[in-house]
Amino acid sequence: MILYLHGFRSSPQSFKARHMAERLQALGRLPEYYGPQLPASPAAAIRLALDYAEQFPAEQLTEQLTVVGSSLGGFYATWLAEHLGCRAVLLNPAVKPPRDLESYVGVTTQYHSDEPFEFRREYIDELRALVVDKITRPERYFLIAATGDEVLDWREMTAHYPGAKQIVIEGSDHGISEFADYADAVLAFCGIGPLNPPNSLHAGDEALS
Repeated sequence: MILYLHGFRSSPQSFKARHMAERLQALGRLPEYYGPQLPASPAAAIRLALDYAEQFPAEQLTEQLTVVGSSLGGFYATWLAEHLGCRAVLLNPAVKPPRDLESYVGVTTQYHSDEPFEFRREYIDELRALVVDKITRPERYFLIAATGDEVLDWREMTAHYPGAKQIVIEGSDHGISEFADYADAVLAFCGIGPLNPPNSLHAGDEALS
């Protein structure tokens, strides 16, 4: 099963979320995918994810559930992996959102609609409560980071997940426009195949382990 967590002000309508669903549908595995709309509150977003995870017996979580998180969703996925013991795929993950989102407090709109999006001051404290200073069991993590990310620093990402499977894309952008090239590697890490191996490379990429 795959739980997909989108990024800040994003939605299940993001390119990566839609492509994951489409790829799984093509494989006849769409029922194994869940990509909800996350609330603005980090604490509420985590509660939603934990409610979903409750369907799995605790002893099966490590084998049956993978959390795929993009940007802020990657920050949530890291906390969930440490808390639940499941696998996590991080796509240009936010490593220090209490610092990076301080300037976004206020009311704006979602990226994929005109719906209002309010990020409250107290949400910064909720983010601080979810900080993972150091990951454990790096083999359960798969990081994809782009050097061309215009929002977050890929070097902070790679440093935060030492020992994890890593693909560093030379160039690209925060949204990973070429995500379709890596989707099968992500799914393979999640245990869904037959697909390309998770450490398969494309031109201009660097694999780290």
